[in-house]
Amino acid sequence: MHSHQEEQEFLKNYRLEDYPRPSVTADIAVFSLHNKIQPGYRKEPEKKLCLLLIQRGNQPFKDCWALPGGFLQPGETVEVCAGRELKEETCADVNLLRHIGIFSQPERDPRGWIISNAFLSVLSEEKLQNMEIQGADDASCAKWFDINISEINGSFILKLENDDISIKSKLQLKKNQFDMPEFEITENGGLAFDHAKIIISALMYLRNEAEEFRLIFDFLPEKFTLTELQKTQEAITGTPVLTANFRRKIASCVVETKDFTEGAGHRPARRYCRKK
Repeated sequence: MHSHQEEQEFLKNYRLEDYPRPSVTADIAVFSLHNKIQPGYRKEPEKKLCLLLIQRGNQPFKDCWALPGGFLQPGETVEVCAGRELKEETCADVNLLRHIGIFSQPERDPRGWIISNAFLSVLSEEKLQNMEIQGADDASCAKWFDINISEINGSFILKLENDDISIKSKLQLKKNQFDMPEFEITENGGLAFDHAKIIISALMYLRNEAEEFRLIFDFLPEKFTLTELQKTQEAITGTPVLTANFRRKIASCVVETKDFTEGAGHRPARRYCRKK
């Protein structure tokens, strides 16, 4: 039977410092879609999936590119830590966080035993219009990178590009000792720590969600066309789909509005919103 007095006596003599403890961090993979204008005024802009990275201003990995993130502070949750670090380092403010995994490989950080809680977030172009993304705190700068990924027999090449900056990481999909899938970095390509592993894990999580029509709405404004919605899913998954099949599957997830698109060169298209 539980004894409150015995418990209090135990806690009085308990010394937490007698046990080894890791430091805890939060790292955040923030995705967005940017429009790439195509030649020809009748052509719809191509949507490109992008990832927000910061350039580290301090050692270790000084001047390398990394995910925004930092150390958990006393009295805060890892979710609060993730939001705080993201805002401090990039000036971005998000209201969506998805926990995608814990990265605890003993040698993942040269500073010592540091466990990372990895999160995924999304910023729509509409929200970005009211934000000025820039490096701050211990990040010397912050930039959006186009994402390209290719895979052959479990070997992945992750390419991140921004103007004249190109990062190419190589990873291998394996199973760990508990028979769970895990990525192993064979070449980090200039990314700090094990962030190539976190990025590709976040991307796979995002693709799985998009295939089931989850999270794709967070990339779009409140009202959108079905073509915009389809292009969003295709940009995230990297796989084109037949329009008829897409519209049949998405029908139960959207509601028609009375709004139509406007603009020369295009036939007006009805706008929809997400079904609540």
